[in-house]
Amino acid sequence: MTPNRLEAFSDGVFAIAITLLVLELHVPVPGSGELGHELLQQWPSYVAYVITFITIGIIWINHHAAFSRLRSVDHSILMWNLALLLTVGILPFTTSLMATYLKEGSGENLAAAVYGASFLLMGAVFVGLNRHILLGRPRLLKSAMGDAAARRTLHFAALGQIPYLAATLLAFVSPYITIVICGATAIYYSLPIASRAGDADQSDATIA
Repeated sequence: MTPNRLEAFSDGVFAIAITLLVLELHVPVPGSGELGHELLQQWPSYVAYVITFITIGIIWINHHAAFSRLRSVDHSILMWNLALLLTVGILPFTTSLMATYLKEGSGENLAAAVYGASFLLMGAVFVGLNRHILLGRPRLLKSAMGDAAARRTLHFAALGQIPYLAATLLAFVSPYITIVICGATAIYYSLPIASRAGDADQSDATIA
């Protein structure tokens, strides 16, 4: 199978997930209070929306970069891709969970840990997918990539999981630490410097 159909299906899942994020942004009920105050009360939803939107966007870019290397895909790659899409699909839920409990002021530590863990899980699956493509199915690549170059790419990808692991664990200290780490990671990987920090042969910034 060529990667085109797989990418089309995946693009649909990414688009739905990133669109569902906006459902957490609610219009204040008229008469419930001063509008400015009510809008400010929803700041966790705004922050979570931006962080997750950027993160899904970067994963989408990297997904395209990973599959643009392939001339065809097999059943194992399809299954790895489904696993990745499964982790992307839960992000609207974990984003809403974290924002809701941060506004409520109770259970926010666990909610933030779940939020960080959802990014960690997505990243880990993406690393596994890349490893499977580069080391397990090199015959499916459009052009051969040296083993050293592949391992450099995977090493840089694996390093991207460290902030998410820290964000998950430190959520039990403060949920705000999780927000800062996830936000800083999203911003870093959206900058050109992230591309230059990766494999010199690959122009895509790898978040996972």
